Amino acid sequence: MTLILDAGAFLAVERADREIAALLKGELLARRVPRTHGGVVGQIWRGGGGRQASVARLLGATEVVALDERLGRRAGVLLRRAQADDAIDAAVVLLAADGDTILSSDAQDLRSLAVAAAVHVDIVPV
Repeated sequence: MTLILDAGAFLAVERADREIAALLKGELLARRVPRTHGGVVGQIWRGGGGRQASVARLLGATEVVALDERLGRRAGVLLRRAQADDAIDAAVVLLAADGDTILSSDAQDLRSLAVAAAVHVDIVPV
């Protein structure tokens, strides 16, 4: 199982959400590396100072996949299939495999995308 992070997961860490911090700490202690993509980084990164120090630490422990042309095209196809419009969310879903967990502040949107992608994931609202 892999933990997939959308922007909401990073923002929960930034606002010191203890439940999400404990979940992430458990994953890291179990040597399971969370995953996200560069588009999510663009949504949450504001320089790393102050309150973002915890976000910077989490980013350092996270596998960041490139939002390249291949992933972008796949996200576009998924958006058409799901009749949705958020390419960042679609790419988050495409990082997941059956059995993975996605931490998201857009749980409802990601559920629709996961159904369209035919991927069976747990989506944990943050």
